[in-house]
Amino acid sequence: MSKLPVLVTGGAGYIGSHAVLALRDAGWKVAVIDDLSNGNRAVVPDDVPFFEGNVADRALVERIFREQQIGAVMHFAGSIVVPESVEKPLEYYANNTLASHALISAAAAAGIRHFVFSSTAAVYGAPERVPVDENDDKQPINPYGWSKLMTERMLADASAASPIHYAALRYFNVSGADPEGRSGQIGKGSTHLIKVAVEAAVGKREQVAIYGTDYPTPDGTGIRDYIHVTDLVAAHRLALARLRAGGGSLVANCGYGHGSSVLELIDSVKRVHGKAFEVRLAARRPGDPAAVIADCALARRELAWTPHHDDLDTIVSNALSWERILAARNSITNP
Repeated sequence: MSKLPVLVTGGAGYIGSHAVLALRDAGWKVAVIDDLSNGNRAVVPDDVPFFEGNVADRALVERIFREQQIGAVMHFAGSIVVPESVEKPLEYYANNTLASHALISAAAAAGIRHFVFSSTAAVYGAPERVPVDENDDKQPINPYGWSKLMTERMLADASAASPIHYAALRYFNVSGADPEGRSGQIGKGSTHLIKVAVEAAVGKREQVAIYGTDYPTPDGTGIRDYIHVTDLVAAHRLALARLRAGGGSLVANCGYGHGSSVLELIDSVKRVHGKAFEVRLAARRPGDPAAVIADCALARRELAWTPHHDDLDTIVSNALSWERILAARNSITNP
C-alpha cells in the first residue's frame, strides 16, 4: 500500500517537528500546518511543504488536503500549558476542542481515514493509583485535560459514524530533543520542567522554581513519567502504520512506566551539566497532581513499540545539547 502524504498539524512545534523528522526518516511524505503561535518555522525542513495558518480554517485545510493529496493526519496543534488553561479555560476549549472539531470534520468530509491524535495523561486528573492504565477513570482536574478528553470523545463518535480510524496517544511528560540535534524545544516561555532546568543550567534563566514540596511522595515533590520525545514520536509513526495496515482505533498511554521526582530531575541536570544553578521553593500550582505514571503495556503490545531512550540522564543530555545549539545560533544572529 502506497504511503500517501501525512499532514502534521503543529509541525513547527516541539513534538510535531520531531514527528515530521520521524516520518521522513521512515520514508513518508509530509506537509505541515502551523500558525507559529508557539512553533518555529526554522525546525521544519526546507523540502517539507509548509502552510502558515490555523487548523480551524476550513478553507485552508481543505486546500492542503486537495493540493498535497493528504492520506492521513497527525494532530499536534493546540495549547498545552496546564496553569494557563486554569486561567484561560475558554481559550483552551477554542484552541483545542473547537479547532479539533473543525479539523476532524474537514478530514471526514475529505474521506481521510487515518487520524493520529496528540492526547495527554491529564485526562486522568489526579489518578487514584499509579501506574494508571487506559481503563482507569477519566476525571481531568484542569481545562487542558478536559479539552483533550472531549476531542477523544469526538474521534470515537466520528469513528463510529464514518470510515475514520484513529489512534489517540496519551502523553505523559515529554522531554529531551532529537539526538542528532535537528530539533528540540524552542517554545516561548516554556513551562516544561526539563526545558526550564536546562535553560537555567546554561544561564538563560536565573533560577528554577519547585512548585510544591509537601506532596505525599518520598521527597515531597511531584513525580512524573518523563518520556523522550524521540520515543514518543516513534509510537506515533507505529500507530499510523498500524492504522494503514487495517488496525482498528486505539487509545494508548505513552510513557515509560516509572517516574522521577522534581528533585531527582534537577539533580540529573546538575550532574549532566556539571554545574549548579539556583533553585527556589514555591507553593503548589493549581491543577498539578502529586504523581502520574503510565502503564504503557498496551502501546508496547499493540504497536510493537520498544523505547530506546529510557534514561533520565540521556533525556537531560539531549535537552542540554539542544540548548547549546540554540545558544550558538543566537550568538551568530546577535553577535
